[in-house]
Amino acid sequence: MTGMRRLPPVRRLLRMLGTLLPALALLLGVGAAAPAAADAGAGKVSRGWNDFSCKPSSEHPRPVVLIHGTLGNSVDNWLFLAPYLKNRGYCVFSLDYGQLPGVPVFNGLGPVEKSSAQLSAYVDRVREATGAPKVDLVGHSQGGGVMPRYYLNFLDGAGKVNSLTALAPSNHGTTLSGLTKLMDLIPGARQAIHGLTPGLTDQAVGSEFIKKLNSRPDTVPGVSYTVIATKYDEVVTPYQTAYLSGPNVRNILLQDRCAVDLSEHLAIGTIDRVAFKEVANALDPSHASPATCADMVS
Repeated sequence: MTGMRRLPPVRRLLRMLGTLLPALALLLGVGAAAPAAADAGAGKVSRGWNDFSCKPSSEHPRPVVLIHGTLGNSVDNWLFLAPYLKNRGYCVFSLDYGQLPGVPVFNGLGPVEKSSAQLSAYVDRVREATGAPKVDLVGHSQGGGVMPRYYLNFLDGAGKVNSLTALAPSNHGTTLSGLTKLMDLIPGARQAIHGLTPGLTDQAVGSEFIKKLNSRPDTVPGVSYTVIATKYDEVVTPYQTAYLSGPNVRNILLQDRCAVDLSEHLAIGTIDRVAFKEVANALDPSHASPATCADMVS
């Protein structure tokens, strides 16, 4: 149009990134519910968990390691699930991973391969402190899917892990309700975003990381897997991409347990007690009973 100038390509890219990154953060960053709590408690004993003097009981002989989601942290993601498990007699631990320089509180943004190495070191620390030969992993989003699976499949984690229970995991990449298509509208946009927040783009459908991760079978022998998904997931899309294939897998749709449960990606990993009951079932299958809507208020 007369009187209007077209923005140079670089400025158009920067403008698009300014729009896209906050949207990616809002969608993938569902682990961060209360940043103030993290400032006060990250890295410290929190409501009874992250106590490295805890010794597993004969009833619950394996410590539980909780793995937060993208933009989450070791406290905020687990303000409800960690006490829920602690009150049931588990030694419960949670780590921070994927930190970026100059970005406090909001973690899980670094390259997933490096984050998996952080998980490996943390599992070794928990095993040494508790004397347990194996741990149980419970994670949300990135922390239940691509990150621990890379640890199990590529970093020899299988011999140290009994089970992985995943809440809305990004196992096979996500379209982010179609948002990832925006990254390919401008040449170089995906690479530019990856340079800023690789933990986000590693989880996008078609990423080199997703291709590498899923070049191997979904599961490894000797580890039990439970996936708990919600059909209202707006982050891991389509939600069925969360599911795993293998002889040692249970895939659970939250609404099959409680049809009126409307939890989406954030809620299933942070506050949903129907999902919590299925986590408890996965950790102690010999005493398991299917979750129902009654667990919402139990």
